[in-house]
Formats: sequence, structure tokens, C-alpha cells
Amino acid sequence: MTNPSVPFRNRQLVEKLIEKIETMVPENGVTICHVCGTHENAIARWGIRSLLPKNLEVIAGPGCPVCICPAVDVHEAIWLAKEEGVILCTFGDMMRVPVEDTSLNRAKAEGADIRVVYGAADAVKIARENPDREIVFLSIGFETTVPMTAVTLLQNPPENYSVLSVNRLVPPALEALASQEDLQLDGFIMPGHVSVIIGMEPYHEFAKKYNIANSVGGFEPIDILLSIINILEQTKLETKYAHNAYPRVVPEEGNKKARDILNEVYEVIDASWRGLGVIPNSGLELSSRFDKYNARKKFNIPKFEIKDIPPGCLCHLVIMGKKKPTDCPLFLKKCFPENPVGPCMVSEEGTCMIYAKYGGLSIDSLNVD
Repeated sequence: MTNPSVPFRNRQLVEKLIEKIETMVPENGVTICHVCGTHENAIARWGIRSLLPKNLEVIAGPGCPVCICPAVDVHEAIWLAKEEGVILCTFGDMMRVPVEDTSLNRAKAEGADIRVVYGAADAVKIARENPDREIVFLSIGFETTVPMTAVTLLQNPPENYSVLSVNRLVPPALEALASQEDLQLDGFIMPGHVSVIIGMEPYHEFAKKYNIANSVGGFEPIDILLSIINILEQTKLETKYAHNAYPRVVPEEGNKKARDILNEVYEVIDASWRGLGVIPNSGLELSSRFDKYNARKKFNIPKFEIKDIPPGCLCHLVIMGKKKPTDCPLFLKKCFPENPVGPCMVSEEGTCMIYAKYGGLSIDSLNVD
């Protein structure tokens, strides 16, 4: 069977696009930021940075929902998991997120009933199978994954099911990055997955407000290079705009049905991002209509004072694109994928994990057509 992704990995076309990029980068250089862990994974996997001109820098922003989840939210989940009669359900990556001297993995080893699931529907199934237990789903992710949690709440789930929402919205984080005076960015590669849901309108507004070039990109080498080329083209223009370099997947209008479901189930709140602090209107909490399914209101969760970043860790600066993992004194010295110190070393979308996994791979070391 023909693999439809192969044309987007064609080596000859990649080389032509790189040649074009080399002619477009101004002498004073260009800095582009992406805000998607899958983009960072693809850039490292395909050795794209090794192909780009030295004065064209592509930095990683806060694109991993596991990395930006505040330590206090993880600690709330740990507290709930240790409550008598509670089964906590969540995604596998969250199990390993370190919070001071503990984690969900450690809580499970100490006897808490914590189960890895593929999504909220699995947690609802567990709730139906265990009517004498309280099942809490730790819901994490950006606009891409949260509609699936919202759907479960519209389908009359059992009353022993509840949700601990730590979901975040991407556009406010973009504004937080654009407002950083010490981050001189020439453009953004916007996240392809999130854009399937929210469409292009938020990026049009972003370009108007901040006059920063941006291009929605896919995850194949040619997708990424096309976004870079568009941003370079915009650097010559006085007025910047939003461009869709991933039209085969991202429609201009996004997924209105999914957004309507989100608006029905959730309300937008100010929320904390690890590394970025509190960002206005960047979080999602269940609306009052769904109070009986809101774990924060169902359980008397105490207030915790938890440090987001352990001593010596630079994850907060990596998340903001101000440092590379290799700048951190703990990177591959005390902090390893099998024993992470900071959150960026946990997920497959975490920048430190990706650097540890792929290192300095170039495209010559990969099997590319």
C-alpha cells in the first residue's frame, strides 16, 4: 500500500526548499517559534535544524500539555488518588511527572488505585463497572483532546464519575510569548492538531494585534519547511498575516461542532502554566451546570503550595523558548528520560525528552526517500 506521507518526505524536494530558504534569510537572522511538541519531535527526528542556515533559529515554545501542567494540579490529582474509594484515571505521561519528592507513579506504588486510560470514555466505563467507587478522570490537554472529555459529560455519565480539568487554551499562550520583551520573535509555526479544532480565525486576530507572521504547519519535513518559507516571505512585508500551510487537514473554519461542545460544557478561566505563570483566559473549567461532575467541587481538595520547578532545573526557561535543554546543568547528568527531574523530560512531546532521544541527528543519518 502506498504511504500517503512519503511525498512530504521527498529528499530532492527537501533539498530544493532548503536552497530556497538559504536565499531568503536576511543577514541579521530570523527567529521562529513553534508551540507544538509534535513539531519539536518532527524537527528533531528529521534533523531539520541541521539543514537550516545558522542564522535561522527555530525554537520550541510551550507546546507540551504535560510540560506546562502546574505542579499544584498534579499534586491535587495525587491527593485525590490517595483518598479512600477513589480510582484516578489519566494518560500514561502524567504518571511520571515529578512533583517535589513524589509523582502519580510513586502514589500508585504506595497503594493508590491509579489507572492509565486512552481517554475519558475509558474512565466512564470504569465508573460503570465500579458503582461503589468514585472515579476521577484527570483531563489534560489543549483544544485537540478536551472535546472528547466534554462529550462524556453530555452523555449522562454515572454520578460516581468526575473530572479534574487541567486543560489549557493555546491562543492566550501565544499572546504571552509575544508579550515577552526579551523574546524577539519573527514568526510562529502554529500547531496543526489544535488548528483542526480552532481553525484560522484566532491566528488572523493574533497577526493583526501583534503584527507577527504565523503559519499553521503539518508534521512532515516538507510541511515544516513550507511554513518556514512563508514566514520568511512575510518578514519582507510591513503587514504580517496568518497562513495555512496545512490545508489538507486544517479547514479555515476549524471544527465548529467541537467548539460548540466545549462552549456548552466548559467556562474559560485564568490559569497557571508552568514556566509562564498565570495567563488570563487560558484555562477550561467545567461550567456550573456540571458541578456534580467537577472533582474540585465534589471533593474537599486542600490548597497546596508547591514549587513548579525543582532546584537547578531550567524547564521553565525551556518552555518559554529562552533556553535549550543542553543549557540545563541537569540535562543527561541528573535528569534522564527514565528518571526525570523536570517535566520537559517526561513526555514524548517534551523538549528535553526529544533532545535526549534524538540528540544531534542530521538528515543524512535517517532513512529518507
